[in-house]
Amino acid sequence: MNKERLKTMLLLHILLFLYSLGAIAAKLAGQQEFMSAKFIFFYGIVLVGLLLYALFWQQILKRVSLITAYANKAVTIIWGVLWGKLIFEETITVWNIIGSMIVICGVYMVVSADEE
Repeated sequence: MNKERLKTMLLLHILLFLYSLGAIAAKLAGQQEFMSAKFIFFYGIVLVGLLLYALFWQQILKRVSLITAYANKAVTIIWGVLWGKLIFEETITVWNIIGSMIVICGVYMVVSADEE
């Protein structure tokens, strides 16, 4: 993998990391009273995050194929499991780990096949 491609993949994963943070804000909004100040604040974060994500996603697509970019988007599942444990004290099951491993293998297979 050349330096430019590595840089693009790193930027893609930073973008996906930030995208996964929107799920935290959405879950926090869901725990608030509907249309309260906190609800509006957290959903505002979600909307601004989605706007920025859409803009930067288009820039990523100029550098990598849609197949590669979209396959990598699956890593947000792994971030979701991690955020659930760290922030919401959810239980990580063996099935969560197995599913995350399958996602990682699938992303690797798609990305490595796209490089050929």
